[in-house]
Amino acid sequence: MKDPHDIIFYPVISEKTYEAIDNRKYTFMVDPRANKSEIKDAIEEIFDVKVVNVNTMRTKGKPRRRGMVVGRTSRGKKAIVTLAEGERIEFFESG
Repeated sequence: MKDPHDIIFYPVISEKTYEAIDNRKYTFMVDPRANKSEIKDAIEEIFDVKVVNVNTMRTKGKPRRRGMVVGRTSRGKKAIVTLAEGERIEFFESG
């Protein structure tokens, strides 16, 4: 079995993801080779919560420029994890 910290890279912090926390949905950048069941097991092991649903999406790299140099940001995979009723991840709580 893979190490859970090799599957889950970091949480996605934005206004949109903070609004989804009210519905028990948390967003993470994950390993593009990981499937939904591996993501579910990793979140449950790292944060000791019960996961109900996992939705994944691939993200394209956005074009960026620095003067004459043209490049792209890295592409990856996002996972939106829905937790069971009454569960929450303390890492995201503000205040």
